[in-house]
Amino acid sequence: MDFSEFHSAEFRQFVQDHLHEDPALLLLKFGGKVSFDLKEAVQQISARKKASKKLSEWTSNPDIHFPSSISLEQSSSEETAQFKAKEISGKYMIDLTGGFGVDSFYLSQTFDKAIYCEQQPVLFEITKHNLEILSPSKFDFFNGDGLEYLRDSDLHFDLIYADPARRGKGNQKLYKIQDCEPDLVSSWELLKSKADQILLKYSPMLDISQAWDELPDIQKITVLSVKNEVKELLLHWKRNSEAHSKQIQVQDLGNGLPEFSFEIDDETKAISQIGEAEKYLIEPISGILKAGAFKLFGYRFGLKKLDIHSHLYTSSELPNEVPGRIFEIVEEVPLKKPEIKARFPKGKVNVLFRNYASKPEDFKKKFGLKDGGDDYLIGTKSQSGYKVFWCKRLQ
Repeated sequence: MDFSEFHSAEFRQFVQDHLHEDPALLLLKFGGKVSFDLKEAVQQISARKKASKKLSEWTSNPDIHFPSSISLEQSSSEETAQFKAKEISGKYMIDLTGGFGVDSFYLSQTFDKAIYCEQQPVLFEITKHNLEILSPSKFDFFNGDGLEYLRDSDLHFDLIYADPARRGKGNQKLYKIQDCEPDLVSSWELLKSKADQILLKYSPMLDISQAWDELPDIQKITVLSVKNEVKELLLHWKRNSEAHSKQIQVQDLGNGLPEFSFEIDDETKAISQIGEAEKYLIEPISGILKAGAFKLFGYRFGLKKLDIHSHLYTSSELPNEVPGRIFEIVEEVPLKKPEIKARFPKGKVNVLFRNYASKPEDFKKKFGLKDGGDDYLIGTKSQSGYKVFWCKRLQ
């Protein structure tokens, strides 16, 4: 792939000058009036706009070339890639499924040498170009099957990393490790024979217990979220690890909330204390719910659960250092239109339902409400029935 045209002064200036304009209108406005590939320039503008928050460092670099939207969509963010690179270092690492190279780049910063593998020729050329700019002489490149490279290589790696494709035919989302491409369950013994550490990234849609059923050797699973949205599941294996039980780490980036880590047996042994709503309601961050620590969360922080199936917790005292959202209850609200209207005359209140009898959309329609403002109506089920609480968010 020839990048010379894409890095001509005219091409680069056009992209920088029109970053904040509508890409579709640019095609109409400048069609037949420029000497470079206008369609490619507009694609670069569109990609940079889409990736500006996810990849702020890369989009601010005019030398970086961006691929099609699907590769951008599937790539890690700079924030999650930097998290993965913590506490991992060594001489050699390999990324079996390099993609757009965000994880490859950040992971490679603490290694002497990195090998990037990617099967798609165009994506391979784009990422090779970018990584040679970002980290000159750091990478060796292989356009082909990363597992083939691994089988044929004489190297022993300090880290093998892979992010198997999570979509099947027709863009269908997948739920099992073995259904992803490449299938690392079938190749697991090969991976272990070639590395001291293995780090695998999977979709949040993957069931955690299913992951351990398919790869029992995995020692730890990290549920990684950004601002309370689960983004990735990370599966860890380390040679000669002293860990004797399966561990789950829940980490949320961007909110300053503490990490929540536990062993699988901790949740099994924990006992939920059920009780009616007191002064505060607490909702665990999404990663804790994904990890299934429903009993342990309340047990660890001394909180009562409203109902066995309602993953909302309560306390008479304001809890400290809790990885979750904290609300102060103003009152339980009578579900009559005049009562709702009196409390929210402008019709603005955030409606949040957890294990409630109806959907938030139906409730808002019935009472003429719209999300907004600083107040919350939290609907849930306690031991005494369905209830709606007017709350103020504290954390």
